[in-house]
Amino acid sequence: MDSLKLIEGFDTPKISKYINSLPSQITHVRYNAVMLTMTYEYKLQPTPEQITTIEQTLDVCRSVWNFALRQRKDWCNSRKSAINACSIQSEYIISADEPFPNYHKQAKQLTEAKNQYPQLKLVHSQVLQQTLRTLDRAWDDMKNRGFGFPRFKNKYRMRSFVFPQLGKDPIRNDSIKFPKLGWIQWRQSRPLPEGFLFKQARIVRKASGYFVMLSLQLNIDVPNPMPHGHPRGLDLGYDKFVATSDGEEIKRPRFLKTMQRKLKLLQRRLKNKQKGSNNRHKLNQKIARLHQRISDTRKDWHYKLSHHLCDGAGMIFVEDINFVSWQRGMLSKQNADAGFGQFANILEWVCFRRDVYFAKVNKDGTSQTCPNCGAYTGKKTLDIRFHHCNECGYKTTRDVAASLEIRNRGITAVGQTVVENVCGLEATGSIGHDTLVGTGRSRKSASRGVGIPHFKDIEHSEVA
Repeated sequence: MDSLKLIEGFDTPKISKYINSLPSQITHVRYNAVMLTMTYEYKLQPTPEQITTIEQTLDVCRSVWNFALRQRKDWCNSRKSAINACSIQSEYIISADEPFPNYHKQAKQLTEAKNQYPQLKLVHSQVLQQTLRTLDRAWDDMKNRGFGFPRFKNKYRMRSFVFPQLGKDPIRNDSIKFPKLGWIQWRQSRPLPEGFLFKQARIVRKASGYFVMLSLQLNIDVPNPMPHGHPRGLDLGYDKFVATSDGEEIKRPRFLKTMQRKLKLLQRRLKNKQKGSNNRHKLNQKIARLHQRISDTRKDWHYKLSHHLCDGAGMIFVEDINFVSWQRGMLSKQNADAGFGQFANILEWVCFRRDVYFAKVNKDGTSQTCPNCGAYTGKKTLDIRFHHCNECGYKTTRDVAASLEIRNRGITAVGQTVVENVCGLEATGSIGHDTLVGTGRSRKSASRGVGIPHFKDIEHSEVA
């Protein structure tokens, strides 16, 4: 990475090798001034005895979660009635001077409860403490961030637990060691990066099996990429998943629609199954595997598309959109199927990994402004898919015009100008490699002919 800066005590070529050798598909990444944190996901291959222990751990964690949440809700219910009135519903009588059951109080009660409930001793103590911490974090997010109320969990909703620390040398080529579980074989689909420290491990139960998510940290200063190279604006939408300022339009894949018929048939069969029966459980597993297949296909496509968009680009600009609001509209199903929010997060990570500058710009009026002259063209209904400016006569498709405006706003934000440079297109201040928006001349697509095999629905629009 060109813009890599290291803190004292680290070898630049060695760390650069670590960063450049990272796999393209990483579950999560968090980076700041002095720390790089990544999460690698691997599939476990536990024995039947280890599966029984994992399921037992999940069941105990679920009991601890539900009891702690019930305790917090009872404390709140005992204080929601007025002083001169009684609650219509029966509530626990809790003393007025009883403090709120926060994490520290519940963690102390958990230690005392092990003497009364021996099954709590079967699970590692730190795993149960992390369950209480997760509940405490969800409670704080409800109050501070406006999230929903924490929910009680049945045996299907509690799907993971965390080991906050592993023992000494917990990794071997064919297995990984966990407290209370021992050595579990795993499928090491990709090598672990050298120099990183193991911070924690989360075991997750999915429809296709059990997985481990290893959190790795490296004490290194990794600054964000600086603006450089060819700028590219992206416009997301329902008809075309993404339209670029280079004239490329990629249709939105229907991940759910392709599997919806089979999913619908399985859901119909589920209606006739008796609750709690083995047949209902097996059918639920089939439905869950189908949902996971849809989710994995969508995520894989997002990664491939992100790398494709980074090819030949030095700067990428997108709209600053609250995709949660999109989910609440009448096109919520289509929005969830497209996964715009996940794509935006993946694109930001891929840009960081490939040293491409990533930034968000103001979303207001991108389809109502002419990217050629900056004139206001008025609001357009969704059925109008073509841009025509009455001021300068500039014509192009609506999505490409919006992506050009997004690119212009991004370049203006980083301190460059959107004008043609008389000294040449490669000089400072020029936009593009062939010609500029604003000259009235045709512009060749910078990414034309760079299509990748797994994109079957790629279109190029002539900008004239």
